[in-house]
Amino acid sequence: MNVVDTLTQYAVQYGLQAAVALGMILAGSIASRWLGNFAQQALEKQTLDPPVRLLLVRIVKIVVMLFTAMIALQTVGVPIAPLIAGMGVAGVGIGLALQGVLSNVMAGLSIIFSKPYKVGEHISLLGVHGDVVVIDIFTTTLMHADRSRVIIPNRKIVGEILHNFGTIRQVNLTIPVSQRTNIDEALAQVKDILQQHPKVLKEPAPGAGVSSLGESSIGIAVAPWTAVGDYGAVQGELNKLILERFRARGIELPSPHHTVHLVNS
Repeated sequence: MNVVDTLTQYAVQYGLQAAVALGMILAGSIASRWLGNFAQQALEKQTLDPPVRLLLVRIVKIVVMLFTAMIALQTVGVPIAPLIAGMGVAGVGIGLALQGVLSNVMAGLSIIFSKPYKVGEHISLLGVHGDVVVIDIFTTTLMHADRSRVIIPNRKIVGEILHNFGTIRQVNLTIPVSQRTNIDEALAQVKDILQQHPKVLKEPAPGAGVSSLGESSIGIAVAPWTAVGDYGAVQGELNKLILERFRARGIELPSPHHTVHLVNS
């Protein structure tokens, strides 16, 4: 009976406080969700990048939940000051154990606020390249040309040389033609194709000119600009159109040949 009496006494003494604390936590959870949605709607009206909005909304939710948890603990009689001190000591140990994770977080914050690249831009770094599809606190996700995803820890990005193509890319083609070709005619046909192609940007203006002189061929460089998403398609389409136009206009492509010397012994 002593055990039952003791449990009954504790239930009477602390039951109401525990119920109030649980109610506070539940109310705090609802409040954090509501304030997070309110902050999301308010921030959508501002000119902020999606990762920045996501970070600020998460901070609002975390602050509300921490504040609620502290009030709930104080309600059940837990002293807050020693708890905060203990959390600080534990935080040091956790920080040492999670150095890689924390460095990703700090690098992610640096990327989000310094904006070396944005979602939708094409970047190249660390031997990989792709379109930026997600910038998170821990990682940056690229969409490769083969539709695979490249996930890079943010700490690997900060401090590295990064090539940001933006939202447009320059296509670089070299078309060989015969030495007997009328170069002015060939360049005129190439420029006409570039002018008519719907995916080739008019600004910056596409370039075309002679890039190399060989023993049996002349290289014509074709350098138009296109949107990042059209880069791969434009390469194949331009090669096909130029080949068909050259054949229709009688512009010769170089054919391999070998010179054979016969020595009479």
